[in-house]
This record gives sequence, structure tokens and C-alpha cells, in this order.
Amino acid sequence: MRDFLNLRRVIMIAIAAAFVMWCAYSLRWDWLANPKYQSMILRGLWQTIWMLVVTMVIGFALAIPIGFAQAAGPRYLAWPARVFCSVIRGTPLLMQIWLLYYGIGSLFPSIPWIRDSAMWPILRQAWPYAVLALSLSVAGYEGEILRGAFKSVPHGQLEAARAMGMPRFTIFRRIWLPQAIQRVLPTIGGETVLQLKCTPLISTITIMDIYDVAGRVRRDTLVVYEPLLLLAVVYMAITGLIVLLFWWFERRFPSKVA
Repeated sequence: MRDFLNLRRVIMIAIAAAFVMWCAYSLRWDWLANPKYQSMILRGLWQTIWMLVVTMVIGFALAIPIGFAQAAGPRYLAWPARVFCSVIRGTPLLMQIWLLYYGIGSLFPSIPWIRDSAMWPILRQAWPYAVLALSLSVAGYEGEILRGAFKSVPHGQLEAARAMGMPRFTIFRRIWLPQAIQRVLPTIGGETVLQLKCTPLISTITIMDIYDVAGRVRRDTLVVYEPLLLLAVVYMAITGLIVLLFWWFERRFPSKVA
């Protein structure tokens, strides 16, 4: 306890507390009592968290075969996977979102069998294109990371498993994939935080996330700093939860494996 409460840390805590008190009593927060903005904040927060979780799960599921194809697949699979990762990593995410929504999405109304299908009520909305763009972004970055992780698994373990007569899928499921995931777990945590910071881009295609809510509050009330401070607190809180979650995973599944 004495080590924790050293002079420098006490000074930083005091400064932070003073800043919080100043923000609480000097800035304008009366708009938070408006039920309209309360519901918008809850809806935007849910949209942000939902988009983050769904795109990370889908993107990582796509990254596994993409990374494995580059590490151990035949050339006709490795080269397309490598080109995909290069394109995703080499182009801005905002451009990818716009190409999907304003490009491909604008073509669907002119195709009769799509416009008349049961999928049209979904395809006419913005969220499928946001999910697709963010998921492909995760797949491109994580696929390249997993490529290195798959290659780092000791080759002798794989040879020993083959010598014991293990099927190739069993070797992949029980030896190759678990060790690769253990090696990239800290990196996945960092990529999840970066993905959280990418979610505000979906507001450019009419999706109301927590970032868009802050902008609407500023436009309606002409209050500038308070919505931005609240936005910063929300993102810091979500980031803290992500860090704690992956810290728990790292403790449960140590990154150093044989």
C-alpha cells in the first residue's frame, strides 16, 4: 500500500480528482436529464458494443483460414489470401466502408431478383455493409498476424503428431491452432481496442453509434465540450473492460507455450 501511494501517484490522483470536480460543477450537464438524449446514448452505446463484438468474432473466424492458407496452404490459396491482406491493410477503412455501402449497395436496387427477394429489407439498411467492412478489416489484419503465429509453432511437434497417426484436422485443432492463438492473444487485445476506435466510421453511413450521438447533442444544444468528454469517458471505460478481459484470458491461457 505504501508503494502504491507514492508522492507522484498521489499528485496525479489529486490532479485527476480536481479535474473531475471542475468538469462536474463548471460545465453544462443539464442535457443529460433529457429522456431523448438518455435513450439516444443507450442506443448508441449498444450499437457500438454490438458492432465491436460481432465484427471481431466474424473477422477472427475469417482470419484463421486466411492466416493458415498463407502459412501452410498451397499457392492457389496462399496468394489470394496474401493479396486480400495487402489490399485490406493498404487501403483506408473509410474508403472500404463507402465502397461497400455507396458502391455495391447502390447497385442492388437495380437488380430485380435482389430487390424482390426476402433479403432486400436487410440489404437496404446500412448495418450489413458496416458489419462486412469492419469484419473484413479485422480478417485482413488478424490474418497476417496469424500467419506468423502459425509459422512459429515448432515443426517438430507437428511431425511427432503425424508420426503418431493423427489426422491433419486433429493436428490443426489440437496443436496448431491453440498454440497460434496463445501466441497472438496479447495482439488480439490490442486489435480489439483499435477496432473500437474504428467504429465511429460507421456514423458516416447513417448508423447512430455513441460517436454520432455526441455529434447530434452538439448540433441540438450547441454544447461542445461536454458531449466530447462523455464520449471520451465511454471509450475509456470500454477500453478498460477489454484490457481486463484479455488480461484474464492471458492469465488463464499463458502466452508462453512449449
